[in-house]
Amino acid sequence: MRDRDCLLHCFHSALEAVHGGTVVRRALGRLKGRDPIHLVAIGKAAAAMAEGARTILGERLVRALVITRHGHADPRLSRDQRFICLQADHPLPGADSLLAGGRLLDFIRLTPEQGHMVFLISGGTSSLVEVLPPGAGLGELQRVNGWLLGSGLDILAMNRVRAAISCIKGGRLRSHLGQRRAEAYLISDVPGDDPAVIGSGLLVPPSVARPLPELPPGIREWVTAMAARVPDCTDTSGVAVPVHVVATLRDACRAAAAAAERCGMNVTLHGEFLRGEAAPCGERLARELLAGPPGIHIWGGETTVTLPADPGLGGRNQHLALAAARVLAGHPGMALLAAGTDGSDGNTRAAGALVDAGTAARAGALGLDVEQALAGADAHVLLKACGDLVTTGPTGTNVMDLVIGIRQS
Repeated sequence: MRDRDCLLHCFHSALEAVHGGTVVRRALGRLKGRDPIHLVAIGKAAAAMAEGARTILGERLVRALVITRHGHADPRLSRDQRFICLQADHPLPGADSLLAGGRLLDFIRLTPEQGHMVFLISGGTSSLVEVLPPGAGLGELQRVNGWLLGSGLDILAMNRVRAAISCIKGGRLRSHLGQRRAEAYLISDVPGDDPAVIGSGLLVPPSVARPLPELPPGIREWVTAMAARVPDCTDTSGVAVPVHVVATLRDACRAAAAAAERCGMNVTLHGEFLRGEAAPCGERLARELLAGPPGIHIWGGETTVTLPADPGLGGRNQHLALAAARVLAGHPGMALLAAGTDGSDGNTRAAGALVDAGTAARAGALGLDVEQALAGADAHVLLKACGDLVTTGPTGTNVMDLVIGIRQS
């Protein structure tokens, strides 16, 4: 198997292991009882998770609400009269996100008081569904989220801000359940797999109060004012909601490693969580690959890119891969894949990129400048021209990012 094919095989094996349908069928197969189920699925993987639930629950499933990103829907669900299927906005919340928030509260309200609710939550939920406090508008919400996405803050800090200004996040949705029985199954897209952070914690308030990160003037004052208007999330008088994390980045890394071993490759599974700026991280990983033992090297995590004033096309994985390509240049037998497990990366349709020792030379032959692309957060055009993009479309999962490298000798 060629180097590039081997890396792609490992990546797709990881995606299969944490696919929403697969993990939900496994989890709900252990669900006891025969009472009717009222299902809510939210996130980039909502359609896959909901289809898994539909398959395993059969006629026990009486009604369902599915909220996913535009372009991530499953037509099979729309043809089932039990399902209400909505598509909302991501990565910036929009009018459809507010509509989805209202429909979510309506769905809960119309569920019988003795009803049994099952929630399926995955990454992207923070943007896809929202209920704002009085006086908050969509324009201000988008301004805050736009700043967050380009700030370089990690997902924990961003979701802390999002939860602070929401009437349903930070555990506040739980107050709408009343005495209804409920449980939640989560695909984790956050470090530490904290249910209070996944999807900004719709059903789980934070166990420890964390301060807001440093915010710029204007945004800081608006966030503080709106945070004072949201409901208190410390009330625990309602029915407890058991939470089960059914897929994680660790699961994906192990599946990629198993695929490499089946191909006869030696595997180095790096335990660190990747974080921080994407470009220096990519350079460091390329140096580790050059100095490490032959075989497959696997990392996981979620880096950030602090965007310039006028960014181009790209995402953190393409940025990381292009930075790695500078270091790998001229070293044959080396290649590195960096991709989002949700199938998306930044403001592009690519999941990431797969670069090798010849990427920089191919770019130069086409008159493209690697340094300029990195400085302008514009890796996509260069990588597309070099044939180095990884494109999967929606994957039915979201457990952050995988970086998989190969060293032949």
